Amino acid sequence: MRRDDLCITIPNFFRCPISLDVMKSPVSLCTGVTYDRTSIQRWLDSGNNTCPATMQVLQSKEFVPNRNLQRLIQIWSDSVAHRQHDAELAANSVVLPSHDQVKVLVKQLDNNSFSALTKIVRFARESEENREFLARMDGFFNAVFDFMRNAESDIKLIEQVVHILDLMLSKISEKKPLMESNCLSTILVILQRGSSDSQIQSVQLLESLAVDGESKLKIAQKEGLLLELVKSLSKEKDPRLIDASLSCLISIAMPKRVKAKLIQSRTIPELKILLSEPNMTPSIIEKSLKLLETLSSCKEGRVEIWHDTILLQAIVQKVLKASSKATEHAVTILWIVCYLFRDEKALEAVVSGNGMTKILLLIQSNCSPAVRQMSADLLKIFGVNSKPCLSSYDTKTTHIMPF
Repeated sequence: MRRDDLCITIPNFFRCPISLDVMKSPVSLCTGVTYDRTSIQRWLDSGNNTCPATMQVLQSKEFVPNRNLQRLIQIWSDSVAHRQHDAELAANSVVLPSHDQVKVLVKQLDNNSFSALTKIVRFARESEENREFLARMDGFFNAVFDFMRNAESDIKLIEQVVHILDLMLSKISEKKPLMESNCLSTILVILQRGSSDSQIQSVQLLESLAVDGESKLKIAQKEGLLLELVKSLSKEKDPRLIDASLSCLISIAMPKRVKAKLIQSRTIPELKILLSEPNMTPSIIEKSLKLLETLSSCKEGRVEIWHDTILLQAIVQKVLKASSKATEHAVTILWIVCYLFRDEKALEAVVSGNGMTKILLLIQSNCSPAVRQMSADLLKIFGVNSKPCLSSYDTKTTHIMPF
């Protein structure tokens, strides 16, 4: 962090009480005090049994991740990175280049000029008119693709390339040259080492490349790429990145071989964690269920769902919660595993998770015909006749989310 360029004030509660550095992995002791994981682990491994800040004797040496603080630190860190980036842009070019100057800058990309690239990025960010100008320029995209091939592992260069491609995404009519460039390797490096914003941009770029079965398989076959996408679903990540990663995974998951690779990459356990979290956004819940529904269409996915009682009960809890789309995806998953394939363990898990009551309430609501039919099928499996049950419930007094 270059503090000579910017005056950066670090909030005191972002600092570890032991190391006084910004915490990378904040965890809280039973005393309620939060430390960086590495520092407090070293303290405890040294034989200490007290809280360093309060000197209270610890009733337990267990600690829990402080997710909220970690998200705040990530947001702050990204904000600092933005300020530094904007300061660098301002230093490189106080005035936007003219059209003629931009043409010269594009030619300078052949020499891997970082300064030229940052000025082009700033020009593109300024207006839609500027982006149209770049899109019409002969050789512009080829110059950017060549630059990307030569960027290798320089993270600053790679982030700038992804930034310009993200800005120009709607202008790239033919995606094949992009797939044939070093794009997948570039995206992999960003997911491994980039900032949250650049990771979001790279995931959006990746989703735009998944235009057909061939491109989806190529993405899935890129070594390490699916694994990094699945890691992006971790609940500690920026919610915007989780949402974008889910959209990307949904777009590439249709081919059977891709589904198998996603299951091998432990996608389903990550989805279970997201669905079990109480504060996830409706969009993340919807997309988690949609991806899970897609994975349940193959045998390996169904088997993993069948054997996970906690996951099945989390799915049941999303019925009549979050949104109508979330409910539809949840019911479809339950219908596949319980009705279509009649797994006994799944049936037991759904019943123990209050699934019958949820389905009874759902069938009385203003749900879609497809959801109503699947709900009726599920009630048959549970040995319940839906028609008599409907008459025993007063829909005027039962609080049902309108769908």
